[in-house]
Amino acid sequence: MILLIVYLALGYWATGKTVYKNKIMVEFEFGAIFCRRVLVGAVFGWILIPVALIRVIFHI
Repeated sequence: MILLIVYLALGYWATGKTVYKNKIMVEFEFGAIFCRRVLVGAVFGWILIPVALIRVIFHI
């Protein structure tokens, strides 16, 4: 259970560093942006987390 929470948190962070980098997001429903980022991070976290780590390390 702890690994799932860590994976979701890292996926959420990685989604912001890769997919939604330099984007302005506007939603009219409360929490829609959060839910979308968590969902994208959960589904594609296996690839987004390493890419985000590489981007942070090399300042890309």
